[in-house]
Amino acid sequence: MKKFCLLSAIVIFCVINCISTNALCKVYEVPLTDEVNSTSWHYVNNGLQQAKAADADIVVLHINTYGGAVDYADSIRTALLNYPKPVYAFIDNNAASAGALISIACDSIFMRNGANIGAATVVDGISGAAMPDKYQSYMRSMMRATAESHGKTYKITHQGDTITAWLRDPLIAEAMVDPRTAVPHIGDDSTKVVTFTANEAIKYGFCEGIRESVDDVVKNLNVGEYTIQSYKPSTWDKVFGFLTNPAFQAILVMIMIAGVYYELQSPGIGFPLAASLIAALLYFAPLYMSGSAESWEILMFVAGLIAIILEVFVIPGFGVVGISGIVLIVLSLLLSAINNIHFSFESVDISDIYISMATIIGGVLLGVLLIVYLSHKIGTKKGFMSFTALQLEQKVDEGYIGVPTDISKHVGSTATAATDLRPSGKITIDGTDFDAVSLSGFIAQGSTVRVVRCENAQLYVKI
Repeated sequence: MKKFCLLSAIVIFCVINCISTNALCKVYEVPLTDEVNSTSWHYVNNGLQQAKAADADIVVLHINTYGGAVDYADSIRTALLNYPKPVYAFIDNNAASAGALISIACDSIFMRNGANIGAATVVDGISGAAMPDKYQSYMRSMMRATAESHGKTYKITHQGDTITAWLRDPLIAEAMVDPRTAVPHIGDDSTKVVTFTANEAIKYGFCEGIRESVDDVVKNLNVGEYTIQSYKPSTWDKVFGFLTNPAFQAILVMIMIAGVYYELQSPGIGFPLAASLIAALLYFAPLYMSGSAESWEILMFVAGLIAIILEVFVIPGFGVVGISGIVLIVLSLLLSAINNIHFSFESVDISDIYISMATIIGGVLLGVLLIVYLSHKIGTKKGFMSFTALQLEQKVDEGYIGVPTDISKHVGSTATAATDLRPSGKITIDGTDFDAVSLSGFIAQGSTVRVVRCENAQLYVKI
């Protein structure tokens, strides 16, 4: 009986060991095959989250990019460095600029034969010229820190001595940014930014091997049987990436500002207000769903809008209430775009704040330019929103005559608002109705007003 129990235990142990040994290795592939921007950051972040939810053993980041925005590259870099499971980079042809930073953040790098990595100088996205040194300094620091994060390893010299050396040389990583950084053991040319081919990257410790596909990468890891699952962006992921693009957000801010302005100028039209509300919805909705914008930040925007409306229609002039409304709106737009927690900015990268400020300022400037442009076009016979203006012509041969100019004698008179003035309407002077324009914003019917001037047969009044 004892022998039978012992034999059974041995058999069970062998079966369990066999099953555990032959367990499938779960590999999750995340693509980064486009410009590094808000969309690619969203894809990578979602991919890492899905890989974690699937309990993947290995993540392979499939890279083929010429670079992009530094702030989003930094966000991807941080996510990779903090990911709990091994992340391998497979460079499929290009890992330039921001792509090099992201690649170095991975635990291991594999490159296709003929691929390149490096050229991480920060450049102007429009002209392609190198940015000022303060931007290069920040990028140099990130490249060094990322290389140093992999630590040191032991190496044996030709003399047989054992020394410690960086697994990824921080000096070489810095030389990928700044041509002034000379790395003695790869040459003393300090006029060129470092860019490696696959073989050069292997030689200098920035690549673990040449592979021709993601499957080839995993196959050579000696993980036994494995399955590869790839992250596929959904339609919503693509829409979300587009809506959170800073350029598009600036356009939304422009529409919000111009829409509110024209609705206040001509109340009742509806179209400018509808455009402004739709722009606000498109701005806040993806930020709220991603957790960046909180409810109180959206309420701040609504409160600012209400304050401006009160200033225009209820409180004459333009003072504290109106300015407070503008401040609330700008703050809500800015705070919603950065991932702060109740005004705590400890976890917010400074580059995110710069990007958000540039987006809001750019949107405001575009809004002002749009207002100036449309002021000369809107309401004209063939212009934008021509339906907002009266298009009829009062020709003399059709019986129309000129307006008498003797109404100027009423300047200084006291009158009664015969209709609401929004800002135009009618007033009554000594039992006679006249067209008038309010200089005090909205004036309710029945209010007592004073005629202050007459221009082009038009009376202007104040309360």
